[in-house]
Amino acid sequence: MQTFDFTTLTAVCSDIRAHWLPSRVEQVYQRNSYTIAVALRTLKQRGWLEISWHPQAARLHIGEPPPRTPDTFTFSQQLVHQLGSLALVGLEAIAPWERVVDLQFARRPGESALYHLYVEIMGKYSNVILTDANNSIITVAHQVKQQQSSVRPILTGQPYETPPSLTAATPSLSESQERWQERVSLVPGAIKRQLLKTHRGVSPSLIQSMLMVSEINPESSTQTLKLDDWQRLFDHWQEWLQKVESEKFEPGWTQEGYTVVGWGVHKSAKDIQELLNRYYTDQLNQQIFSQLRHQLSQKLNNLLEKLRVKAATFKQRLQQSEKADEYRQNADLLMAHLHEWQVGMTEIVIPDFETSEPVKIALQPDKNAVQNAQNLYKQHQKLKRARIAVEPLLAEVNAEIEYLEQVEAAISQIENYNTAEDLQALEEIREELIQQRYFEDSEYRRRSPTEAASINFYHYRTPSGFEVLIGRNNRQNDQLSFRVANDYDLWFHAQEIPGSHVLLRLEAGRVPEEADLQYVANLTAYYSRGRQSEQVPVVYTQPKYVYKPKGAKPGIAIYKQERIIWGQPQSLVLNPKS
Repeated sequence: MQTFDFTTLTAVCSDIRAHWLPSRVEQVYQRNSYTIAVALRTLKQRGWLEISWHPQAARLHIGEPPPRTPDTFTFSQQLVHQLGSLALVGLEAIAPWERVVDLQFARRPGESALYHLYVEIMGKYSNVILTDANNSIITVAHQVKQQQSSVRPILTGQPYETPPSLTAATPSLSESQERWQERVSLVPGAIKRQLLKTHRGVSPSLIQSMLMVSEINPESSTQTLKLDDWQRLFDHWQEWLQKVESEKFEPGWTQEGYTVVGWGVHKSAKDIQELLNRYYTDQLNQQIFSQLRHQLSQKLNNLLEKLRVKAATFKQRLQQSEKADEYRQNADLLMAHLHEWQVGMTEIVIPDFETSEPVKIALQPDKNAVQNAQNLYKQHQKLKRARIAVEPLLAEVNAEIEYLEQVEAAISQIENYNTAEDLQALEEIREELIQQRYFEDSEYRRRSPTEAASINFYHYRTPSGFEVLIGRNNRQNDQLSFRVANDYDLWFHAQEIPGSHVLLRLEAGRVPEEADLQYVANLTAYYSRGRQSEQVPVVYTQPKYVYKPKGAKPGIAIYKQERIIWGQPQSLVLNPKS
């Protein structure tokens, strides 16, 4: 993930000062353990200032509105208590070339600041600290105790001390090329590392783009660079410093991430705030997506493995219970031939009633014939009772396996993170498993009705232009089948294979062509566990013939009046509109 460096911080602060100062604080919301959002209102606009002390993504920029879920963090509540209804009147760096800014809050513009919110963007040491006008710490995002740092403890009630100054040289436009080159090449080494070591305010991404635009290999040694190389590099060094000093930046997307100085841009960005918000949101969502998908997959694998073992045990017991009639028949035979029994016998051979074939019956030598027959009758009754008890248990386990395989299929369809909807679909699956008591989560918070109404189906168009909706998970499947579908639509599902519910939207009087049905069948097969097959049986029917059994788990449906069409998932080249 690209570092939110000094240049980016300078560009963001410049934009905030130009468009968001002064502004009134209306609300503070803490998104998670590392990020707060401050609602700001100016005379022209309202927005959310996002402040994060995340170890890999500490940052400051205008972001998106927070979700409509309760905020249970104490840090944000303390900020609301102190800063509510005040005005953000200033945004200043605490020292040149430091990634620490001071957000100043007063009753109204022109008055002295009552509170200071220091945002320290320093990698894993990042922090956000609120102080009063005398710089006494009121609250802090992450307290640092004396045992954790004897150099700079950060505790409420203590005076705020700025971070230790960096030891590297301060970049300057007045520095000559000779002095700059001498400083960088004093200790031989790769040029990218020497630039990072010798000067403040630079970052790996900045150096990388600077060397790229200067046409210099980042691994080149300072000893091998030619005069022309040094000249080009110094020119771009000066260009960077001029942009920082004049606060004239050129934000844009690069192949590796983003830039605010205009080097290596393949797509320009009109708004630096939107650029940064999108980049860091996507990067963090990608991390969360990967972790959550792995967590869900592991959990389901473990659950299914245990359930399959349990089902195999039940099946084995049922197979054993099939011998119940054999025990009863042997007992009947033995009772009919009591006269053939002799003391001490361990087995007896008796002709079968119907076939007259010899039947060998094991006996307990310490019991007489009647007692042995009674034992056989008892075994018959025991196995008969076992069958009655085990059959519903096996049915219950099989239903649970079917449900979890459906969830597993939904997760397998969401392979990579492309949009926020992909992460939302996984979070909905996690929420569903928590509701079904497969997951325990102390941080679980139920979605509000407004938030729950946001559904992001996959969207496609058939050759004739009909809309196709596909559920991403069980929650969306239920929504699609039992709320969205109307009488004119057609409902599709892979036959007896876990997969998504698919809806072909039709208007009154419109009839789909054969090509439309085949296309939807191909989609249905693709969004099922049969994705890798050449052909998959797909059923389709009208939504009015699709039912949810009473008490059934999410995503489970039964249907009738169905027709079958063979889907061909391998024939698809997909570009979903979702």
